[in-house]
Amino acid sequence: MQVSLTATGGLERKLEVAVPAEQVAAEVDQRLQKLARTARFNGFRPGKAPMGVVRQQYGTQVHSEVVSDLLRSSFSDAVTQENLKPATGPRIQPIALDPGADLKYVATFEVLPEIRLAPVESLAIERPTASVTDADIDEMLESLRKQRPVYTSVERGAKTTDRVQIDFEGRIDGTAFQGGEGRDVPVVLGGGQVLSEFEQALAGAMAGETRTAVVHFPDDYHGKDVAGKTAEFTITLKGVEEMSLPALDDAFAGEFGVKEGGIAQLRVDVRASMERELADAVRNQLRTQVMDALHRENPIEVPQGLVEETVQEMQVDIGRRMGAKDVSQLPPREQFEGPARRRVALGLVIGELMRGADLKVDRARVQERLADVVNSYPNSDEMRRAYLQNADAMRQIESSVLEEQLIDWIVARARVSDKPSTFKELTRFGQNSAP
Repeated sequence: MQVSLTATGGLERKLEVAVPAEQVAAEVDQRLQKLARTARFNGFRPGKAPMGVVRQQYGTQVHSEVVSDLLRSSFSDAVTQENLKPATGPRIQPIALDPGADLKYVATFEVLPEIRLAPVESLAIERPTASVTDADIDEMLESLRKQRPVYTSVERGAKTTDRVQIDFEGRIDGTAFQGGEGRDVPVVLGGGQVLSEFEQALAGAMAGETRTAVVHFPDDYHGKDVAGKTAEFTITLKGVEEMSLPALDDAFAGEFGVKEGGIAQLRVDVRASMERELADAVRNQLRTQVMDALHRENPIEVPQGLVEETVQEMQVDIGRRMGAKDVSQLPPREQFEGPARRRVALGLVIGELMRGADLKVDRARVQERLADVVNSYPNSDEMRRAYLQNADAMRQIESSVLEEQLIDWIVARARVSDKPSTFKELTRFGQNSAP
């Protein structure tokens, strides 16, 4: 076999391969002889047909099969001979495939880049540090209280945070429209449940009072039939309820499964939950720090073929979450180019690090991670069996654990500085809370 290698720019390589005609013919003859022992031909006993008859009947088909197999095997032999590491499958351009001639083709493909890793000891990483304080627990309990408001009927005008009970009927150009009517609908003022003009019309209204609201639906309103139009609503207030928060007592603690110990025990449980959340947040931010440092300190050229594959995977993943039904509904590829290039680069760098560190997956940590996953389901035993029987699911868990081990290995060797922070900063607690 003759092989000629050309670097065509970047990571792309071109292999010109020629397989001698004698090798092709020998493989064809060997397969025809094997076929002759079992094939049936009219007028001949099994295995007794002359080779000329066998070749006439199956020669073209067998030659095609041999060429297909030799394209694969000779390419594999050629990249091994040239000490190449293909990043993606080759584009094969046939030159000569005819019987009796040398098998010639050109294979174009990208190779994996040569990676020279920066010393792990040179990586600068900031590790966030924080603890759960009594003030954090107080704020969390206050948040839990707000999630369970108590409403009491009052005889006064409605104000922000009150819950009102209303009947309403809306018309556009004097005509009722679908979705424009409701009966006994609860609305919390200031909660953003309805458009602002509608809510403003309820301010100060008392039970039994009727108000009129002129509401303009935004152009991007979710109801396409009314988007961009103006409606007039007649609203009748049927009741006003004042909001208050429940007392921090044993009854409140009982709503969160605390059977003994009351609020004191609830604080213990809340602290434990917050500390787990904080540990996860610290771990995630530390991972981000490590990945950023690896990407920053190890710039490499990445195979465009792998980038394109990753872009497509990301498009399909986001499209599936958005409910896309076909390719035309997938988000545009441009927004994924940068993240995909980073993901490919980090994958190659991490793979090289893994080989250098000679890390083996910690089976005990795999079992711990599996327990964490299945314990979030009510039927944990059944889910555990399902995971153990699903090779792909277990590979994902093992891959996640191995990545954690690599991060631990890097942090133990890198230049790590602690950065003081708080529970709120690290967990973003309260950033989306309603006023």
